[in-house]
Amino acid sequence: MSSILEINDLHFHYGEIHALKGVNLTVNSNEIVTLIGGNGAGKTTMLRSITGLLGKISSGEVRFMGERIDGKKPHKIAELGLAQCLEGRHIFSNLTVRENLNMGSYLRKDSGITSDLDYVFHLFPRLLEREKQRAGTLSGGEQQMLAVGRALMQKPKLIMMDEPSLGLAPLIIRDIFSIIKQINKDGIPVLLVEQNSNAALQVADRGYVLETGEVVLADTAENLRSNDAVRASYLGAS
Repeated sequence: MSSILEINDLHFHYGEIHALKGVNLTVNSNEIVTLIGGNGAGKTTMLRSITGLLGKISSGEVRFMGERIDGKKPHKIAELGLAQCLEGRHIFSNLTVRENLNMGSYLRKDSGITSDLDYVFHLFPRLLEREKQRAGTLSGGEQQMLAVGRALMQKPKLIMMDEPSLGLAPLIIRDIFSIIKQINKDGIPVLLVEQNSNAALQVADRGYVLETGEVVLADTAENLRSNDAVRASYLGAS
């Protein structure tokens, strides 16, 4: 199994605050890997440091498809096929659903955009129903679908999702995680950051537990689900 993303001894500082402390993480082809941990553990910092949104890392190495990407500009990383769904969705509220999806393909120069749009509408029929509607008028669940759809329009080789279930009703959360599994089944690896650890470990192949900027546990999702410490801290079980 080949590695899509390799993180080696990653350190990141916010000024004097040592936010990431020597993180090692790997995502292989056709995997869903989840990163779980409490608030302030460094999960969002991790994703944003990978995609260059926080600027230069303090030290360490980030490799994507074998190429070192730490130090590259965010748009150059995106061009390589690394897509990120940011926490809070960050859709373009005044644009229509279709216009938001078109923004996802902005960097592309290939001829497959129409077929990928059809794929997104197949995954999310509700977006097709609302394609001419302004994105800001969508429900929270529909906005999350749009954020994922926009990332898919980038034609990613890896998609990273930050808290896709945040603020959504349980039925919508179930739909979102079902779609994540389908995206992966269709050949796109996923790195998932999620507060809903139960749901994340149900769909993931492997997981990492992050505490105060350090990976304290890495194992298969099945083993993490049955780990007493993980159950007590993150899965609501004693």
